Amino acid sequence: MIKRTLYFGNPAYLKTQNEQLVVELPETSEQRTAAIEDIGLVVLDHQQITITQSVLAKLLENNTAVVTCNHTHHPTGLLLNLDGHTLQSQRFKYQVAATVPLQKQLWQQTVMAKITNQAHLLGQKQIANKTLFNLAAKVKSGDSDNCEAQAAAYYWKNLFPEFLNFKRFREGEPPNNLLNYGYAILRAVMARSLVGSGLLPTLGIFHRNQYNAYCLADDIMEPYRPYVDKIVGDIVRMNGRFLEMTPSMKQQLLAIPAMDVMINGEKSPLMNAIQRTTASLAKCFEGSSRKLLYPVLPTDIA
Repeated sequence: MIKRTLYFGNPAYLKTQNEQLVVELPETSEQRTAAIEDIGLVVLDHQQITITQSVLAKLLENNTAVVTCNHTHHPTGLLLNLDGHTLQSQRFKYQVAATVPLQKQLWQQTVMAKITNQAHLLGQKQIANKTLFNLAAKVKSGDSDNCEAQAAAYYWKNLFPEFLNFKRFREGEPPNNLLNYGYAILRAVMARSLVGSGLLPTLGIFHRNQYNAYCLADDIMEPYRPYVDKIVGDIVRMNGRFLEMTPSMKQQLLAIPAMDVMINGEKSPLMNAIQRTTASLAKCFEGSSRKLLYPVLPTDIA
């Protein structure tokens, strides 16, 4: 069963009773409830939200990721469970002991999957994608030739034809704002799943920024980024250049965890597919498998 994503964009008081999240809305005097065990992601996006310690404790015990946003409505914080798996200590040891050749092989698979999904997304838009397929086939162990960067240059140049010379920068012009928001949601879901698989989100296989607490999440989410790009592309198509974040745009991006993807020949909600990916990663670290399980974005729209 897919876990629910709850978004709070108005003043609210969040408490708990009988294993339920109780939400009081002061503006309407309305009260709502949701079973905590059904919640996978909570986004707190208002400066007048009050949440009790009891709620936070129960959400984290349930391995719910809690995302906090600043006054500009951009996600700035992430709370995760510290004890997400019964074999967590053992899996940490396997992860820390991962050899350099294994990390390079895992990164090779990750980059190949990312570029392939980028190619498929361009194919959906009837944009030439042979260059990307060729690059995906050339990725070596550890991506020593930096095919990921070569693919990115071609991909971003062609993905949004509505914007001449679009450049992907975190602080860049729209639709960078939409991409940032979507990636933040994706990152939270990935980090939550890594913890649930008994892995340490901080210790990456490629990303190694000492100031980044989610290096592994940033690594493993790479092949999933084109799914966010697809949603952003749909928003661009509907709104043109008027891309200041609106509630309807945010609603579309918050639906990312529930969107259908194809993984290992089966249709699955993205959040569940991520769970399968992180479980396969844990098997790679412990030595029982050498293959990461990633989704494949179809070339043709279903």
